[in-house]
Amino acid sequence: MTLALDRTAVSAETAALPELPAVAGARLRVPLVSGDDIGYANLDHAASAPCLDAVRDAVDEFLPWYASVHRGAGFASQVSTKLYERTRDTIRRFVDARAGDTVIFTRNTTDSFNLLARAVPKNTSVVVFDTEHHAALLPWRGPNVHRIPLPGTRLAAVSAVDSALAACAEGPRLVVLTGASNVTGEVLPVAEIAAVARRRGARIALDAAQLSPHRGVSLRESDVDYVAFSGHKLYAPFGAGVLVGRADWLRAAQPYLAGGGASKVVSSADAGDVSVVWNHGPERHEAGSPNTVGVYALGVACEQLAANRAALEAHEHALLEKLRRGFESVPGLAELKLFEDAGDRVGTVSFVLDGFEPGRLAAVLSAEYGIGVRDGAFCAHIATRRLIGRTGVEAKQAVRVSIGLGTTEEHVDRLLLALRQIVARGARWSYAVVDGRWAPTPDPRALPSFLRD
Repeated sequence: MTLALDRTAVSAETAALPELPAVAGARLRVPLVSGDDIGYANLDHAASAPCLDAVRDAVDEFLPWYASVHRGAGFASQVSTKLYERTRDTIRRFVDARAGDTVIFTRNTTDSFNLLARAVPKNTSVVVFDTEHHAALLPWRGPNVHRIPLPGTRLAAVSAVDSALAACAEGPRLVVLTGASNVTGEVLPVAEIAAVARRRGARIALDAAQLSPHRGVSLRESDVDYVAFSGHKLYAPFGAGVLVGRADWLRAAQPYLAGGGASKVVSSADAGDVSVVWNHGPERHEAGSPNTVGVYALGVACEQLAANRAALEAHEHALLEKLRRGFESVPGLAELKLFEDAGDRVGTVSFVLDGFEPGRLAAVLSAEYGIGVRDGAFCAHIATRRLIGRTGVEAKQAVRVSIGLGTTEEHVDRLLLALRQIVARGARWSYAVVDGRWAPTPDPRALPSFLRD
């Protein structure tokens, strides 16, 4: 089977706006099943964002100085320690933390919420929408967890939290809330829900994994108690995340991991056991050798985004509007939405296309057009399936398009053109499920040299 990409309707690639930070892979070209290659249209930022050039350069500069932190007498160890601890201050500024808030470095948002779940006082009542990302939904188990359906309007969401908190038993209470949906990009009424939580004597933990790459986060202004996010969503894909918030619960909890760094003094005890005095600062929950490179990368990314926030938001808004207007011209396309009312949203949109299996559609977009999107239920299975059900389209999964730094108008134009062509004439190659995923058959695309046998 032969395929020729219709280039007449694909505009020339446009460079990223000069005021925006550049990302690695912006000039990446990928092979097509036709034998051609094309500039990669990365529309999968919500899964993992590309690395900022500034982050890569900073890491390269630091690597010769990399050494153990906190206990090393060598000069490189002192440099690494200063860099690691200075990054805590960078993160504090990025989220506008309060004076007493603590900054704990983790692996990612999932790790942060599991840590917090281990640290909350016994018998804490937890209120969480059942449509949350699994990172924020699954760590909370037991009879004191109140999982509530997300209503169809933002105002109703605030009221639902208020009612759920009113029904909770006396004692500590915590609301767990996403800042922006990883399925639809819609921003939730965080400040309003935080105000309700405060009136009910509850704390609030914010999942900012999808919000922080697109919008500023202020613990002071929103009156949120805890915030968690991941470097790999924030253009710093080096394996670090962070939990920032009130120190008292975290200081009183048993260490998240037992080991070096978390322990202050270890001595012999009776019956062959050991006696441990644990640290009280953030290191209490940072046992083991920390990911100093990842932490530094995260800090650099935060500085870059904070310095370019206005330009980033304007760039994203223009592309998101273009994308959603273009969806209206694709027959059979239904966009997933949490809320009936309009409101702020970040650059993430999910949809179903009547008559097209999402996994196969994503494979066609990749193999024939050089476009990367995400298909599935996006680690938010309850939300995705519920929202698909509202569309009337027979599907169990969806396709997600997410934009960010490095996304251009040409990428959006190419996606819209591809969808219209696929609806009009179908795929131009054969596809089958291979190892559980749709793939072109045969697939003539060569892997990069570092993956070849």
